[in-house]
Amino acid sequence: MKARLYIDEDSMSHALVDALRARGVDVATPLDVDLMGAQDEEQLIFAANSGRVIFSFNIGDFFGLHTEWQSLGRNRAGIILAQQQQVSIGDLMRRLLKLLANKSAESMHNQVEFLSAWS
Repeated sequence: MKARLYIDEDSMSHALVDALRARGVDVATPLDVDLMGAQDEEQLIFAANSGRVIFSFNIGDFFGLHTEWQSLGRNRAGIILAQQQQVSIGDLMRRLLKLLANKSAESMHNQVEFLSAWS
């Protein structure tokens, strides 16, 4: 089964969201689910409860949450992290599509992927 994405507020780009949706990716954003301004853990809770892999540029906070949740045995659909401004929207899209084509929703469960590994 293909992973479904939740793009957090810090990483939300209308161009990226539109490009992914145009290519058949199931994407939700804080704008879609009325979570604009929510804290990072609230975003992760939503993603976990809805079975969505969260994508964020906020590496420090979300890697910290991953570590904390891992130690507590809390489940999540997965986390994808990328450095902001490192690549263009087109490159982000291509890397996300490559990752999603190679990793199933099941293989992303409770995992962290760094988008830099998917060039």
